[in-house]
Amino acid sequence: MKKKLIHKFLNQAKKEKRRLVIPLVGFPGLNLTGCTVKLAQQNFGEHYKVLKAIAETFNPDAIFPLMDLSVEANALGRYTIFPKGESATVIREEFKPEDLAAAEQVNILYDTRLLGYVETIKLLNHGLQPSILRGAYVTGPYTLAALLLGADEAARDTIEKCDELMKLCRFTTSKILDYVRLLISNGAQIICILEPSAVMLGPIQFEQFSGCFVKSIVNDCRNSETSLVYHICGNSMHLIEKMAESGVDALSLDSPDSGVDLNAAADKISSDLIIMGNINPTGTILYGHPDEVEIEVSCLLNKMEHYPNFILSTGCDLPQDIPIENIIAFMHAGQKYRIN
Repeated sequence: MKKKLIHKFLNQAKKEKRRLVIPLVGFPGLNLTGCTVKLAQQNFGEHYKVLKAIAETFNPDAIFPLMDLSVEANALGRYTIFPKGESATVIREEFKPEDLAAAEQVNILYDTRLLGYVETIKLLNHGLQPSILRGAYVTGPYTLAALLLGADEAARDTIEKCDELMKLCRFTTSKILDYVRLLISNGAQIICILEPSAVMLGPIQFEQFSGCFVKSIVNDCRNSETSLVYHICGNSMHLIEKMAESGVDALSLDSPDSGVDLNAAADKISSDLIIMGNINPTGTILYGHPDEVEIEVSCLLNKMEHYPNFILSTGCDLPQDIPIENIIAFMHAGQKYRIN
């Protein structure tokens, strides 16, 4: 198994007695270029300009595109709307057994929107300095199943139609893997698996409908330097051990306001597994003064001082209307911090 790039970056940061700082900061970058959400998510050149501006303004240790949970579902033909100022949204519609049979014949790697994200990665490889890792998002197996079925239907099926849901999750994993392989072959150095719908599952169901499938993605990527991150929005404290058992390189966790205790989460996992988080994206950084942001970030860094596997990040993707000066304050607090 190859040494993962994120571990190489983390080890180098340790030698320099600093923390890696990787906020999930896609949408605020739109304000740096005057782009809209719709345009960036449908035009890879404009998307690249946004990410390039983020890199030049904030100099994070890694950069991710605008978070978009609609990509794979849209590529499978599900009804998706594209508001000008909001992220694309998959609209609930009936999903019948014959729809799965039809979807199995679809090669999502020919989808123009999906390929736009791949092209964005290509541009980042040419346009960013090598000191910044290039990240990409994919939808998690259970969340993609929930987008196809509907969230309520997926939750019901974990109990009433386990075999059918397992079959669907097996299908979604195969499509996600196609996308992951293409992203890696075009230069993605971190793949963040977004599994927000799974936060409502219990540990056994989580392992059954998400964890075991993420493990298969991890195994498929074991000979790549690309790092895999498991991200769940909301209170995932009851799932930490199951997330860790998937074999990913890092866990990206939500804020204390969602119920996540980052210290307690770190105590549940091996120090070989990276833990990322967890500044509230809709708290002080959105409504507070830059000085207050620096204080909050410094407090988190101090709390996590004794965890060498910690990377400073945000609990989720930052909203577009966060003041740029507050993101600068976040970065300043993180980048000036030194490990004793």
